[in-house]
Amino acid sequence: MELTPKQIVNELNRYIIGQDEAKKAVAVALRNRYRRRQLDPALADEITPKNIIMKGPTGVGKTEIARRLAKLVKAPFVKVEATKFTEVGYVGRDVESMIRDLVEVSIRLVREEKLQEVEPKAKEVAELKIVNALYPIRKKANPEKPDNLLREELYEELRKGNLDKIPVEIEVEESPKTLQIGPIVGGPGGMGMDNNIGDIFGSLLPRRRKKRKITVGEALKIFIQEEANKLIDKDALQSEALMRAEQDGIVFIDEIDKIASKGKTHGPDVSREGVQRDILPVVEGCTIATKYGNIKTDYILFIAAGSFHISKVSDLIPELQGRFPIIVELTSLSEEDFFKILQEPDNAIIKQYTELLKVDKLNLTFTEDAIREMARIAYLENENNENIGARRLHNVMEMLLEEMSFNADGQSEVDLVVDKEFVQTNLEKALKTLNLKKYIL
Repeated sequence: MELTPKQIVNELNRYIIGQDEAKKAVAVALRNRYRRRQLDPALADEITPKNIIMKGPTGVGKTEIARRLAKLVKAPFVKVEATKFTEVGYVGRDVESMIRDLVEVSIRLVREEKLQEVEPKAKEVAELKIVNALYPIRKKANPEKPDNLLREELYEELRKGNLDKIPVEIEVEESPKTLQIGPIVGGPGGMGMDNNIGDIFGSLLPRRRKKRKITVGEALKIFIQEEANKLIDKDALQSEALMRAEQDGIVFIDEIDKIASKGKTHGPDVSREGVQRDILPVVEGCTIATKYGNIKTDYILFIAAGSFHISKVSDLIPELQGRFPIIVELTSLSEEDFFKILQEPDNAIIKQYTELLKVDKLNLTFTEDAIREMARIAYLENENNENIGARRLHNVMEMLLEEMSFNADGQSEVDLVVDKEFVQTNLEKALKTLNLKKYIL
């Protein structure tokens, strides 16, 4: 069942506070993929994704929106930083590598799905191997007992986990040693892939097997994995993974503002513009060679993000701007946003730290006035120092609980109520710095 835009936004709201405009934009872009798949193939081929640029300060949720989106739809997703790429002809990563990374992610995604499908059958074969290995020992101890009864008992005990700790010697496949020989470059626009000898000769040379002494529980897992791999059609897996990357892939290009040139034609700006021109054909739609086959980038959704506090979106080359027709601006976080972020999301910071310290029998309870005080301090810290958005809350929380976290040893149960006074006492140093800055012009 495909999610509607409203359902997508509701799911994103579980983890991200505010930024409704950006959430709507990505929700519609995602839904349009589903709509496109319902059309006549001839018409669907003409419809390409509407790529998005998210503009806003650091720590306001740009990366989190893209990351949660990918988890939500179980689509191949890769996050890259634009600053890692260099123009063709320079040492560094070429822009086509982000598509190859996307294909690798898609391969892993499809393999996991296929493994789950064949696991019941693989488990049957694995259990038979274990029973066959243990049968002679059991028969020797119970020579009078019928064979079928002995085997039934072994199966029952194995499934209940009663045999998990018993040591057993088995033969397992030895993984091929990885030896890098790449990158292999096929001229301009070549593959540029990081290959290794294991990948190249793995299918030609027989896998070596070695004996290992392990427990029955570990042996069962190894056998299930081995048998599952045998049951998977590798050609079908690669074909489906390529198709999934082509049709559902999402590439998140972070820090795109760092490759925006500001009208100069010398120095590093020339190289930045070169990276933009290299990204352009990938976003426009081209065919890229990977070790699993060729992939078209026409229908991959590209989401770019940047703070754009020095450069502007208009500093990107016009052709690249044209390939990102949707520009959404994310706003700076307010004190009220910080208050909500601390406690409302499913992965709220207070929940994280409460559960972490509960491991050492330190039970934390936060009062509302304490949470508001933490939000106020985080907001003022961002105003007076570098604005790092919601990441400031982790900084505040670490300072607040440092002493308690250091002293917690799990020896005895400790209940602690964190109120406004506790916050002010433990964040006294930060508050003094803030108060001093009021008088510095």
